[in-house]
Amino acid sequence: MKQLKVKSEKLKVKSGKLKVESEKLEMISGKLKVNSETLKGQTKELERTKKQSVFHFSFFIFHLKGALIFIFSLLTFHSVSGQQLQTFIEEGLANNPKIQIFEFRYQVAKEKVNEVNTLPNTQIGVGYFVSEPETRTGAQRFKVSAKQMLPSFGSITARENYVASLADAVYEDVVIVKRKLVASISQSYYNLYALKAKQIILVENRSLLKTYEELALTSVEVGKASAVDVLRLQMRQNELQQLEQVLEQDYLAEQTALNKLLNRDSYIEISMDSELTIPLENIQINSENLALHPELLKYEKLYESVEKSELLNQKEGNPMFGFGLDYIAVSERPNVNFNDNGKDIVMPMVRISIPIFNTKYKSKTKQNELHQKEINFQKQDKRNRLETLLDKAVKKRTSARISYDTQTKNLKQAKDAETILVKSYETGTIDFNDVLDIQELQLKFQMNQVESIKTYYLQTTIINYLTN
Repeated sequence: MKQLKVKSEKLKVKSGKLKVESEKLEMISGKLKVNSETLKGQTKELERTKKQSVFHFSFFIFHLKGALIFIFSLLTFHSVSGQQLQTFIEEGLANNPKIQIFEFRYQVAKEKVNEVNTLPNTQIGVGYFVSEPETRTGAQRFKVSAKQMLPSFGSITARENYVASLADAVYEDVVIVKRKLVASISQSYYNLYALKAKQIILVENRSLLKTYEELALTSVEVGKASAVDVLRLQMRQNELQQLEQVLEQDYLAEQTALNKLLNRDSYIEISMDSELTIPLENIQINSENLALHPELLKYEKLYESVEKSELLNQKEGNPMFGFGLDYIAVSERPNVNFNDNGKDIVMPMVRISIPIFNTKYKSKTKQNELHQKEINFQKQDKRNRLETLLDKAVKKRTSARISYDTQTKNLKQAKDAETILVKSYETGTIDFNDVLDIQELQLKFQMNQVESIKTYYLQTTIINYLTN
């Protein structure tokens, strides 16, 4: 009885399998009308299976690539990206014409020290007596005179110090323009990175949509989807292609801007061979360094120049001394014989210049006092604006990190939803409207993630400009 029972169970299993196979045959026979269509259907089924396998593999590679890029970028950002950016910065500092302009201004300002290290002009005069005056020793024929004024003691040194202080202020302009150039190159570099990263994302999403389109075509053939789904996928690809082309034009424009900062031809291609990501921890900010920023040091140099100007003003208000010599040629008197006959005249002279009306110097002192007060307020205003700029940059950088973390979480959840949709395709219940919605969300999160990275580094550039 037991053996009969076992045999009956085996027969039931076999009959169940036969039933399943018969159902499969009925489904195949219902789909196929002629032998040629059978061959075509089998071929497409194989292609569908192959594409589905390729899709699963590419889907896995897509996620694996994202993970590897994240890890690799953490290890190589400071070495690869930093080296490339540093190369651009060095090239810009060496070749940018604006740097050369300010450096030559500084050279001119330094050379003015030699200009003021001089005495007043020596005065030399020659006169001829048209009507010769007669003297006891003879008639005067012509006169030669030389005069030299000497500034008050220490005035030349005071003038040199004043001009040198102006040169120091110009030097701060050189430092400022170099810092601004470094910031501009860095910002242009990060803009280029964001544009290129967005293009890569669009290419990957278009490739993913292409795979979905092929799956949709297969589903249309078996009656699991409509042609409208295919058209929607195609239209979405067209939109991404359009956006990719627009980003390419933006990239070329930004590439021109960076090339011009480096003072080279616009068409030179700049390749972005590195990946950026937000580091796990922010670099510590030393806000005390803001007090040493060249935009503030410039006002200190200007204040010192006003002090030097006042010292010079006081020196110029002192009396000036001078000396000179007059020589008069005398003709001999005829028919007269004495020792001094025709003796020339030599007359040494000493001069003094006293500023009796010194209102000019008092006014200059008052102007210097007012100028110093003005500089102090200018410095305070500049410091307030720099502190505001630094605080905004720090807050925006923190917001960029928050946004990046949020987009990362959203992107992971979107990919989980995509995985569920892919699995639902295996059961034949995929909704391509959901596919488009998820793809659009993924693209949005990926774009926002890149934008967060760009914002993080743009604000870091501002922070470095202010505190380093």
